[in-house]
Amino acid sequence: MKKALITGYRGQDGAYLSRFLLGKGYEVYGADRAGDSGQWRLRELGIEGRVKEVALDLLEASNISDALEKIQPDEIYNFAAQSFVLVSFTQPVLTAEINAVGVARLLEAVRKTCPKARFFQASTAELFGSTGSAQKNETTDFHPRSPYAVSKLYAHWLTVNYRQAQGMYACNGILFNHESPLRGEEFVTRKITTAVARIKNGLQETVAVGNLDALRDWGYAKEYVEGMWLMLQQPEADDYILATGEVHSVREFIAEAFAAAGMDLEWKGEGLDEKGIDARTGKVRVEISKEFYRPADVKELVGDAAKAKRVLGWEPKIKFKDLAALMMDAELKRQENIKVDL
Repeated sequence: MKKALITGYRGQDGAYLSRFLLGKGYEVYGADRAGDSGQWRLRELGIEGRVKEVALDLLEASNISDALEKIQPDEIYNFAAQSFVLVSFTQPVLTAEINAVGVARLLEAVRKTCPKARFFQASTAELFGSTGSAQKNETTDFHPRSPYAVSKLYAHWLTVNYRQAQGMYACNGILFNHESPLRGEEFVTRKITTAVARIKNGLQETVAVGNLDALRDWGYAKEYVEGMWLMLQQPEADDYILATGEVHSVREFIAEAFAAAGMDLEWKGEGLDEKGIDARTGKVRVEISKEFYRPADVKELVGDAAKAKRVLGWEPKIKFKDLAALMMDAELKRQENIKVDL
């Protein structure tokens, strides 16, 4: 029986990957910071109590080493991070301690205690920043535009360095936006679907969002964790992009979510004065708030996952429209207390 350690296991990706690995017969160990929420994800996936919890914090080097020495995992998946781009502008030092130096602590502990373990680092499309509108591939230059992206860039290159200089099996998965009903409500897609369901049920009047024109490549997290696992099953370690190759705006996602709930939107106004209006009732449903704009945003991110398809045999099946409908259906069923198939 293989043993896998997943940091940040109560997050969206960690929860999906935990269920996936349990289904393959792995002994799964999960680490998350004390007090973190997210148990509800394990409950909804039907795996609560099946993952062996371990105390491990990326801010504490000795704690990491002790955990790895005890478990001796075959595979390690690192999702632990300060994951919010906007927060990183106000907490850049903490973001760096967790996302950058924390990964250095983890990699060094792996090198010393279980050097044969295969290591996956959750990298991000935010690394590319403002490098034009073309599809990004594994050879595209990086140009990070936030403290979050800068911290992730350090972790990305350090993972490459441990592979090249220390001979470790270490991979980066450069993950474009991947969403699901298990997303936290702090993320824009889940914030939108939650709000739309509440509006549909008369529990909320409007939802406030930031930049409607931001263009992103959105896929389904459940499929992406399979790609992550495939990366660690190859004869040699390498880095791969996981993406759909399609780009859509936040405005489009909002419109699709409302449409999936049986409501059509009309857009009126420009900039901060733009509003999404219910075409049937004339009520304002979407408003723009400067509060949710990033100090430096990335206009467009779209990925080219040709390498993952060629080498791993991985390609996404759920695309933008189906993803929005899937998330909206799950949210409506949640609010009606109907069991959701995730």
